[in-house]
Amino acid sequence: METNGFPNPLWKVDDENRVEMTKDELAPAFTHLINLAAERFGAKVLWCTDDFFAEKENLIKPEKAIFIPEKFTERGKWMDGWESRRKRTEGHDIAVIQLGAAGTIKGFDVDTSHFLGNQPEYCTIEACYAPDGDWENAAWVEVLGKTMLNPGSQHLVESSVGAKARDLAPLFTHVKLHIHPDGGVARLRVYGEVQRDWSDVRTMHASSIHDLASAQNGALAIQCNDMFFSHMNNLIMPGRGVNMGDGWETKRNRTPNNHDWVIVRLAHKGILKKAMIDTAHFKGNYPESFTLEGCMSDSDDLSNAKWSTLIERAKLQAHHEHAYEKELVCKEPVSHVRLNIFPDGGVSRMRLWGTIV
Repeated sequence: METNGFPNPLWKVDDENRVEMTKDELAPAFTHLINLAAERFGAKVLWCTDDFFAEKENLIKPEKAIFIPEKFTERGKWMDGWESRRKRTEGHDIAVIQLGAAGTIKGFDVDTSHFLGNQPEYCTIEACYAPDGDWENAAWVEVLGKTMLNPGSQHLVESSVGAKARDLAPLFTHVKLHIHPDGGVARLRVYGEVQRDWSDVRTMHASSIHDLASAQNGALAIQCNDMFFSHMNNLIMPGRGVNMGDGWETKRNRTPNNHDWVIVRLAHKGILKKAMIDTAHFKGNYPESFTLEGCMSDSDDLSNAKWSTLIERAKLQAHHEHAYEKELVCKEPVSHVRLNIFPDGGVSRMRLWGTIV
């Protein structure tokens, strides 16, 4: 399948953390979006009814759940997930997660990896919009109906609430995972799109500088030609990369004159003023050089986009933050940028600061 004149890959991650192409049915479209419930994205597990066997904070860990057969704690078998005790009273168990940023919710991954015989029978999920943090008194709505949970499985399911148009879908800041009646869930991923309110910035601080390539502000990596080793959305995550896997890395390409690329929809249309390309942890596999291009489009259909060069081809170094200001030429507003790397390799983060239009 192709969109916007470029390949639109779907992927899965194998046991060696390599990204492989796969069929649509194995990777729903919503898995291309940001995991709003990721720990590294700023999400927090605020409360749960019970985490006797395994801590609620494990739900939002970045790595895949693991199993250590010989590991036990004073309370029983150690499990890499959230696990409540066997319920002997009426009711069911609940966990509340504060998302890393307000956004629309498109789908979920309810992962019961390694919970075999101790997974919940089924789950439901509610969400609310409580930007002031008062989730206890917020109005909750069901965003995932009754979903049966299999042992040791990923359950990729679409949200039951939300319009297809990102600007019309309801916004949420918190989710509430209900497991019936008890048991264990390894990870919960909440896929969606960040929606920041820019109204105050437009009216009061039009000249202020913002990172328009930040996922927390609403940027999204929408296309790339290759992400064999790690995901393209890592480029726009908050903070500095923690290791080589926490970046965008392509496979070694033996094609003469090859270059790899990724396209990011900016958080807001704007004039770019400064840039930073960070190759943190990429020491023997960083790109030799890069260029940065920009275009203006009202949609992600870029088949007829007119790209202009924002930064001419520049050399890169290993494990280094590269800052650009004089070299960045952006005279007209841009909505999308394309990072080209030569010939291949890994980039940890891309920051693009500018004024919004």
